[in-house]
Amino acid sequence: MHSYSLIAPAKINLYLEILGDRADGYHELVMLLQSISLADRLELRANGRQAFRIHCDSPQMPPQEQNLAYKAAQVMSQQFPDSFHQFGGVDITIEKHIPVSAGLAGGSTNAAAVLVGLNLMWELGLTQPELQEIAARLGSDIPFCISGGTAIATGRGECLDPINSPDWLWVVLAKYRSLEISTPWAYNTYRQQFGDTYLTDADSIQSRASRVHSSPLVEAIVGQDGAQIGQQLYNDLEKVVLPEHPKIARLKGALQRPGTLGTLMSGSGSTVFALCDSQAQAERIKQELTDDLTDPDLGLWVAQLCSNGIHVGAVAKK
Repeated sequence: MHSYSLIAPAKINLYLEILGDRADGYHELVMLLQSISLADRLELRANGRQAFRIHCDSPQMPPQEQNLAYKAAQVMSQQFPDSFHQFGGVDITIEKHIPVSAGLAGGSTNAAAVLVGLNLMWELGLTQPELQEIAARLGSDIPFCISGGTAIATGRGECLDPINSPDWLWVVLAKYRSLEISTPWAYNTYRQQFGDTYLTDADSIQSRASRVHSSPLVEAIVGQDGAQIGQQLYNDLEKVVLPEHPKIARLKGALQRPGTLGTLMSGSGSTVFALCDSQAQAERIKQELTDDLTDPDLGLWVAQLCSNGIHVGAVAKK
């Protein structure tokens, strides 16, 4: 095919616990990752050149060389030089709907879409685990973004154990557009403040990480208990981000109103979200926030939890 259109869903964290340090400089984590229907659309089109070019409708996107989608294409060309030479490069057009620097894996899911798209365009025949192995070199969230759905993530986030998705639930997302949180800052600050609580041996880390499989949150998801899911939402990074950014803390508080099952900050922020048991409930809460806060810098979105990751949209004909 000369081009592919791919849908790249965002993710939220239903659970994020920091267990300890890793030798590679990352943290040992245990998370519950969830895809949502808020998604970017990417078009990959063969350009007849031995090069990649990024086009995006968002002025907030980083320069091409710093863009994860571009880095993903570069990694594929290095991994499969014969295919790159045979098929050539692509123009990558990103239609942004996921807010930037929001804790929603917008950059990661774009990179995942490029990996999936080039696998198709170059006729590589890579399996999902093979793509995820390449993805892990680029970033911790990218392997999950490829498969999507709902998964328990351990290690630095690249070790995934899928579970059934609570895709009957909806979410209201809220973010101040001008407010961005540095992920390295959030984790480094957590280390400075809470490093003395870190587990230091592999057996303890493995034991703690394995507990999430039988945790009340996972049991609530399996039992389709939306109220209990909302009660069990958890994110360690709130301990450092919310005190430093009281505006985010107040926004989270504003989401805690009748009709929400639970609220949480996603990843390192700055997005906070509220779970709801219906689209109508989510839309009502979004409208209430719009009326109550009247801040032009505030972005609000409604999305459904979903069970898929990167998938093909409309495919262009030859």
